[in-house]
Amino acid sequence: MSHLRGWFGEICTRLGLWLRLPSRTYRQFHNVVVPTSNGTTQIDHLIVSTYGLFVIETKTMNGWIYGNEQDSQWTQKFYKKSFRFQNPLKQNYRHLCCLEEHLGLPRTCMHSIIFFIGDAELKTPMPSNVLTHGLSSYIRWHREPLLSEDEVERIIAAIQELKRDRTLNHATHMASLADRHSSTTRCPKCGNDLIERQSQRGPNAGNTFLGCKSYPRCRFTRQLSQEP
Repeated sequence: MSHLRGWFGEICTRLGLWLRLPSRTYRQFHNVVVPTSNGTTQIDHLIVSTYGLFVIETKTMNGWIYGNEQDSQWTQKFYKKSFRFQNPLKQNYRHLCCLEEHLGLPRTCMHSIIFFIGDAELKTPMPSNVLTHGLSSYIRWHREPLLSEDEVERIIAAIQELKRDRTLNHATHMASLADRHSSTTRCPKCGNDLIERQSQRGPNAGNTFLGCKSYPRCRFTRQLSQEP
């Protein structure tokens, strides 16, 4: 049911973008799988224009949403139940990094957007790029040229090439995702080495764990498997 709801939300997003953004100015791509040196990533919606790349992560959710930029997870409260989900800002940050690597394009030319579809209500202060409505208006609000026409055409050609590659599909992305998150040597978030660290305080003081070598810039950790 959740997959069907997510699919329906993305279709609604596509339709809204198609109706409200002129195709001569904004080229649209959907479900783009991008290969990188640290596995693949899948982008829900990608809009290319002289005003930059608009990288859109959609979330089809109802209820109250709590979180901030720094949290690793956000909370959805729906009736009397609470659910945790990955911070979409950090999720989309990886998308930007992967596009930067694949396209050779600086992140300063990209706009990260989180778009909640449904009856979600943001209950904590959020950055202006976290939206529950007005997606097309937010995109059209950006009017500073960041890319030349030649750069736009180069990017469009590169993305079209990705879309033509039959090996870059949802199934291969899910396999890459599973492999990336099961690794004990590479950080699944940033691709740096995982190294063994030791907790210095708290109830786990003295215990060892795997942490990203780029800490504190990346705070990913993984518990070491315990011997039976």
